[in-house]
Amino acid sequence: MARVYVSIGSNIEPEKHIRACLRSLREHYGELIVSTIYQTEAVGFDGPDFINLVVGYDTAEDVHAVADALRELEHAHGRSRGGERFDSRTLDLDLLLYDDLELSEGRLQLPRGEITRYAFVLKPLAEIAGERVHPTLGRTFGELWAAFDRGGEVMRPVGIDAE
Repeated sequence: MARVYVSIGSNIEPEKHIRACLRSLREHYGELIVSTIYQTEAVGFDGPDFINLVVGYDTAEDVHAVADALRELEHAHGRSRGGERFDSRTLDLDLLLYDDLELSEGRLQLPRGEITRYAFVLKPLAEIAGERVHPTLGRTFGELWAAFDRGGEVMRPVGIDAE
C-alpha cells in the first residue's frame, strides 16, 4: 500500500464541491486523513476566495491510476481545462506525494513543487504529515512549515463539515 497526499481546492460553489469530492474519495479509497479546511485569497488572478485542504490515504493503485482517478473526479465536478492557468475552478486536485516516489513525467511531477511554494498546500500537509520527510529536501513537512516565509498570505480556518 502506498500513502498518498492530495491537495484539494475550489472557489466555485466550494462547499458543495469539497463535500462531494471527500465523499467520492472515501467511496473509492476508504478512510481519509483530513487537514483543517482553509479559506484563502485566489493566487495569480482576481477571483473569489478558495477553500483548500489536504487529504491523505492509502491505496494499492499505482501512481498513474491515482493521477487518472483524480483527473476523472475533477472532470465529474465540471472542471474545464484549456483556459488560463490561474482561474476559478469547481475542483482542483493535485497529487502531492505518492509514498517517497520521485517522478517527472509530463504533468505528473512528484513530489509536487507547490508543496514548498504555497502556504495553503504546505500548512495543511504539515498538519497531517508533519513528521514525514520531503523525498528530495530531506526535511520534515513540519520543519518546512516552521521555516516557511508566510509573507502576507492569510489563511482562515473554515467550518465545513468534512464528513
